Formats: sequence, structure tokens, C-alpha cells
Amino acid sequence: MIYCCQEHVEVALDTIVDEHETYPTLNEVPKEKQLSTSCEYCRNMAVYMVGN
Repeated sequence: MIYCCQEHVEVALDTIVDEHETYPTLNEVPKEKQLSTSCEYCRNMAVYMVGN
């Protein structure tokens, strides 16, 4: 599972496809967790969870 901001969502989707060779899932991070979860590519607030 990759947590990412709006800016890096395409990078996260590409990473999941490259690593798992499957269609990724894209879910929004719940509002109550957004403040404590940061993007894995930068330090901005995570908006999406990308997984397989």
C-alpha cells in the first residue's frame, strides 16, 4: 500500500503496476487519518492509498 498526495498519485499507480503487474486500486485516505499520514514521495499530506 502506497500513501500519496494528489501530485504523486500517477507515480504511485505506475509503481504498483510495475511491481505487481496488476491493476491498482485507488482509495481516498479517510479524513481523520489525513493529518497523520504523509505522502511516501514527499512530505505533503496523503490523500490517496494505492494498492493492488
